[in-house]
Amino acid sequence: MSYSENLWLFFTLLFGIIIVPGMDMVFVMANALTGGRASGLSATAGIMGGGLFHTLYAALGVGLLLHLVPGLFNILLIAGALYIAWIGYTLMRSNIAIATVEPLAQLSRWTSFRRGALTSLLNPKAYLFMLAVYPQFLKPDFGPLLPQVVIMAVMIAATQLAVYGSLAVAAGRSREMITSNPHATALLGKSVGAILIAVAAWTAWQSWSTAM
Repeated sequence: MSYSENLWLFFTLLFGIIIVPGMDMVFVMANALTGGRASGLSATAGIMGGGLFHTLYAALGVGLLLHLVPGLFNILLIAGALYIAWIGYTLMRSNIAIATVEPLAQLSRWTSFRRGALTSLLNPKAYLFMLAVYPQFLKPDFGPLLPQVVIMAVMIAATQLAVYGSLAVAAGRSREMITSNPHATALLGKSVGAILIAVAAWTAWQSWSTAM
C-alpha cells in the first residue's frame, strides 16, 4: 500500500467515525440551536482543539498505557457520560430566550469553546478511534513519524470543521427562524437537553456492558 492509499483509507475511516451521530455532534447542534451559529462554531473549534489533544497523546504512545490499564478506559467512558448528562440537565432546567442571550454572546462563545473541548476530551468514540484505528496508519515505512502525525492531525481537524461546522451553520439558520418565539426556543433547548441525557445514558450502558 502506498502512502497516498494509506491516507485515503485513513480518511474514509475518519469521516465514517465523525459523521456518525455522537456526543460531539449533538453538542455542536445544541449550541447552535440555543446560542446561534457563532456558538455552534465556537463549540466546533473546541472539539477541534480536543481532537488535536487526542492526536498528540496517541502519537506519543499514551494509547499503550490505556491498553495496559483497561479499567482506565471505562472510567473515561463514565466520566464522559456524566459530563454530557450534566449539560443536558442544565439545558432541560433552563428557559432559554434568544433575545436575552445576545448581550452575553462573547461569554457564550468562550463557554461553548471550553465545553466543546471538554466534550471532545471525554468522548469515548474518539478514544476508541485513536486507540484502535489511528496507530495502524503511523508506519515507519513511509518515513519519519512527525510529518505523518502532522498531516493526519490536519486531516482530522479539517474533517471535523467540515462536518460539525456545516451542522452549526445549518442549525444556526434554523434558530433564526424561531427568534420571534421564545417559548419554542425554550422547548427546543429542553428537547436537545433530553437528547444529550439519552446519549449519555446509552454511553454509560455501553461501558457497563463492556465491563461485565
